[in-house]
Amino acid sequence: MKEYLDIKDEVQKALDTGKPVVALESTIISHGMPYPQNKEVALACEEIIRQNGAVPATICLMDGKIKIGIDENDLEILATSKDAMKVSRRDLAYALSKKVVGATTVATTMLCASLAGIKFFVTGGIGGVHRGYEKTMDVSADLEELSKTDVLVVCAGAKSILDLPRTLEYLETKGVPIVGYQTDTLPQFFTRESEYPLRLRMDDPAEIAQMYKVKNDIGLNGGVLVVNPIPEEDSMDKNYIDNLIDKAVKEADKAGVHGKDITPYLLAKIVEESNGESLKANIALVKNNAKLGAKIAKAFFD
Repeated sequence: MKEYLDIKDEVQKALDTGKPVVALESTIISHGMPYPQNKEVALACEEIIRQNGAVPATICLMDGKIKIGIDENDLEILATSKDAMKVSRRDLAYALSKKVVGATTVATTMLCASLAGIKFFVTGGIGGVHRGYEKTMDVSADLEELSKTDVLVVCAGAKSILDLPRTLEYLETKGVPIVGYQTDTLPQFFTRESEYPLRLRMDDPAEIAQMYKVKNDIGLNGGVLVVNPIPEEDSMDKNYIDNLIDKAVKEADKAGVHGKDITPYLLAKIVEESNGESLKANIALVKNNAKLGAKIAKAFFD
């Protein structure tokens, strides 16, 4: 395994000395946001994690290696590449063998973080069960990874372009704890609340870290999902964004977009239709998640 891992010195030192490390995905850079906002957000999230007592480790694939932590040159390549491969678990061996530039999804970032010994990961929103599941059987690999890979994931909920009730049911069936941070309902990515109640709520990062310690102590397999609502001042109007999503979903269906292309397609459409307001919200929630993830990781090691 070491043959395929390229761990940045800063990250390796933190792992060796028992300091908190927080992983970051790279699909959000190469496929989730336009340039230069993608690069600016990636740098800002790393800085937020450092300011809150942890070491950031952005994960990607380059030169046949899993890079655990990247430098500015790597980031520039990811942020500007027109052909970076979106790499899920199913693509990992292929991408490494072909030595492509690969951006890791939530599922692959979880897997690679675990291989490197990193227990914490922050992202924007996870994938889930797609609308029209009864016709397509389209379920994100993120959910399966959460069921078996021991990483705590902080997000702003499942993306609201998904079938949220089925996503919650899938995670419950797989035994994945979903912790609402200072919320009793599932955040809907662009908006703070939804009509979907959560079973677990915790209001302090140290509480969450303690729960994660207990989970590890008793040997429970799989991850933990912490859902962190977008800051109130950045939350979008629910009816407004829901209407944009419905419109984008219909357009995607008409255009025959499906599989791994559906999420970037829908998000791009929503950015266009909202005149960039959804991108501002996306940036705000990612930064908010970076802050919380670092606080939980630090509390875990204190």
